[in-house]
Amino acid sequence: MQYRRLGTTGMKVSRLCLGTMTYGSPRWREWVLDEQASRPFIKQALDAGINFFDTADMYSIGESERVVGKALLDYAPREDVVIATKVFNAMGDGPNNRGLSRKHIMAAIDASLQRLGTDHVDLYQIHRWDYHTPIEETMEALHDVVKAGKARYIGASSMFAWQFAKAQFTAEKHGWTRFVTMQPMYNLIYREEEREMLPQCADQGVGVIPWSPLARGILAGKTVQGEGGETARARTDENTRKWHLGSDIDQPVIAALREVADNRGTSMARVALAWVLSNPAVTAPIIGASKPGHIEEALAALELELSEDEKAALEAHYVPHQVAGHA
Repeated sequence: MQYRRLGTTGMKVSRLCLGTMTYGSPRWREWVLDEQASRPFIKQALDAGINFFDTADMYSIGESERVVGKALLDYAPREDVVIATKVFNAMGDGPNNRGLSRKHIMAAIDASLQRLGTDHVDLYQIHRWDYHTPIEETMEALHDVVKAGKARYIGASSMFAWQFAKAQFTAEKHGWTRFVTMQPMYNLIYREEEREMLPQCADQGVGVIPWSPLARGILAGKTVQGEGGETARARTDENTRKWHLGSDIDQPVIAALREVADNRGTSMARVALAWVLSNPAVTAPIIGASKPGHIEEALAALELELSEDEKAALEAHYVPHQVAGHA
């Protein structure tokens, strides 16, 4: 396994991060694996040298944190793993059970730590931008979480570059903790973050840990969405359709991906992930694993070096998209 510093921090993370939205309770989403079915994938990731695991309080409404935390502590010493979780989305029906207010952040971090079974997380991330809370309130609360020893570092997720810059400026102005990571959606058919966010992160030394590097399975060749989808997630995932991933404008890119993969004698998934990994701004893509072979495919992508001609062919047919994934 390859390891990199997370941004400009001294913490080292594997070049792949295992995303764990798929683990928790199928009562939340029918494609989610329960605890018994989840544990082999977590163990396999650890055995392969993956030390970076990303979850969120809202995944299975807390059950993902419980399942992931228990498995990690059963299989590895706490110091050997990097645990990341997130706060923002609704965790109850009350008006204060969501968002990035000081009240919710302080309650949410304690609840996450209890479910994870640890006294700290290595990376505490805001899941989205909160338009209803002053950024000063959010950044000071996150700073206090770090100073209390409940999080080692803080990170942010999909938002506009100006929002990220504002948050970082606010923290620096007050001497508070700055974000060390950004988690945007980034893949061959959604490259809007190349315009401002990725250059900003590269300039500021912020680690980039993209989600959905395979565009929710579309770049693995699973192009049918809705009722005819091959998987439960493809059949039920509203976000894929809402964000127009895999629409007609993406088909030339997908065709180029298939051609490069065929010429290489390898899979579309490996090539698509290798392309994300080839961006020097990217620290560790967040991969999913819910079926045998998923982790092996991701590991193989680490060894696949694309030529400049191959990357040019993959990128040639991209057209601008509406901003997606921020809400």
